[in-house]
Amino acid sequence: MSLREAINSYHDLLTDELAGESQFQLESQQRMRGLFFGPRPLCNVLRPRFLTPEQYQFLQKRVHVLMGAFNKIYAVAIENPTFRAQFGLLDWEEALIAHNPGFRAPSPTSRVDTFFVTERGGLRLTEYNAETPASPAYNDALAEVFYGLPVMREFLRHYEVRPLPSRHGVLHALIDSYQQWLGRSEAPRIAILDWREVPSYSEFVLFADYFKSQGIECIITDPREVEYRDGRLMAGDFPITLIYKRVLLSELVERGGLEQPVLQAVRDGAVCMVNPARCKILHKKASLAVLSDERNTELFTTSELEAINAHIPWTCRVEERIATYRGKPIDLIPFIFEHREELVLKPNDDYGGHGIVLGWEADAETWAKTLQLALEQPYIVQERVAIPSELYPNWIDGQVVLIDRMLDTNPLVFYGDYVDGCLSRLSTQALLNVSAGSGSAVATFIVEKR
Repeated sequence: MSLREAINSYHDLLTDELAGESQFQLESQQRMRGLFFGPRPLCNVLRPRFLTPEQYQFLQKRVHVLMGAFNKIYAVAIENPTFRAQFGLLDWEEALIAHNPGFRAPSPTSRVDTFFVTERGGLRLTEYNAETPASPAYNDALAEVFYGLPVMREFLRHYEVRPLPSRHGVLHALIDSYQQWLGRSEAPRIAILDWREVPSYSEFVLFADYFKSQGIECIITDPREVEYRDGRLMAGDFPITLIYKRVLLSELVERGGLEQPVLQAVRDGAVCMVNPARCKILHKKASLAVLSDERNTELFTTSELEAINAHIPWTCRVEERIATYRGKPIDLIPFIFEHREELVLKPNDDYGGHGIVLGWEADAETWAKTLQLALEQPYIVQERVAIPSELYPNWIDGQVVLIDRMLDTNPLVFYGDYVDGCLSRLSTQALLNVSAGSGSAVATFIVEKR
């Protein structure tokens, strides 16, 4: 079975009548389940993302090899401050990573953001979200919604469709980390921690309901609402033993400093926090520059180097130096200035697409100003990658319209080791990010012919 065959078969089923019924159900189910990012529904297309079993297995195998390389640079960075300087950690981050979190993985739950074009053998990993990977619960809930659509009822007569659930993976990673930290088998009391006003709050509700369904006590709380007293971190009368940290460390420190109650309790060993502060090492976008840097090649095996060369686009810290590009020495800053059409500038540590400038969409003046900023603040430069696209059906003015959407492929990684689940985002713009305002989440399924 070809993937194109399955997609075309799905689209052929979308008569105006069946599509209208499916659109109505999609909208009503998202309202009922709270599947909104702020005021916007998560999904605005009538087809899920399909992957073949072979595609998914390829993702799993290749990401596993790359994670071995990420783990190596993390291990060296923890032991060697000189090597760690390549990641561009700030002073407060250096202070926090001195604390041992009490469990092995720096990022028990994480996500890699990739562009995946299998017909050209292309998998390009552009970012590693090792701090607060969002949307696993959204993906699970959207899969349930798509399973119930009228069009899926017809599609399932001829195709087997399997979801890629991931809430269970998050729960297992949380509990395993907690029990390593505690030193014994015991159920945690989980607090999902972030600001109440964030647009992703609806996902916290999905997680809390799921955790409770598995017999785990859980609340959602705001860092401003917790207290550290008598050796315990408290949210009202709820003693927290495990923090599922969705708040960004940078925001926590910015608003409360290093003496913020959550950070005090973590340092004192009064509470377990996942992901821990040490996740910041690999979360930095410069981690891809460390993998790309020719000065670090001796750290990796032959298979890891092959995977890095195949799947990590050339990435470099923005600084005055002679670097290597495609095997040749370059004067980095003039090179960046002169090759705007082939490059991207990204802040070393930000989210939601903030601060990213795509050279081929920027004018020369904007590019020059961003490059100057990149010399004053931690930034990376990255080679442009080809962005794949697929046709997705939209319900517009009472009829189905197929619109070409750019899409990314975001495998979920647990313990910095294996892939279990995959998210997909769509956009009509080159910057694919739901929080950036132009994107749409969509459920991801494995599809096979019956």
